[in-house]
Order: sequence, then structure tokens, then C-alpha cells
Amino acid sequence: MILTITLILSFLVAVNFLLLIFSCNKTSKKTESTKPRIIRTDKPTPTIVSNQLPAGQLAATGS
Repeated sequence: MILTITLILSFLVAVNFLLLIFSCNKTSKKTESTKPRIIRTDKPTPTIVSNQLPAGQLAATGS
């Protein structure tokens, strides 16, 4: 019984390692030397306004 469980677990671990080796994403070693383009605009940047709660009011946390 213990021998059967040990053999099954060993087989599953071996299959897991094989799947790990052959299924990993391969990354290319090729490097690109092109520089990214910089887009410059003379338009004013928009101001981001956040809706903040008053000092005495707390937000609901769901708990």
C-alpha cells in the first residue's frame, strides 16, 4: 500500500517536472537598438480632479 502510493506520487512529480520544463515560455535573446519616439505636444496637460470625502466622513469598507 505504501509502496503503491510512493510510486504514484513519484510518477506524478516526474510528470510535473517534465511539464514544467517543456511548457515554459521561451524568451528571445534578440535585443532591439531602436530608440522610442518621443511625442511632444504644446497643448496644456489636463488637470485631474479627485473627488475626496470631507474630513469627518469615512468610506464604506464592506466589512
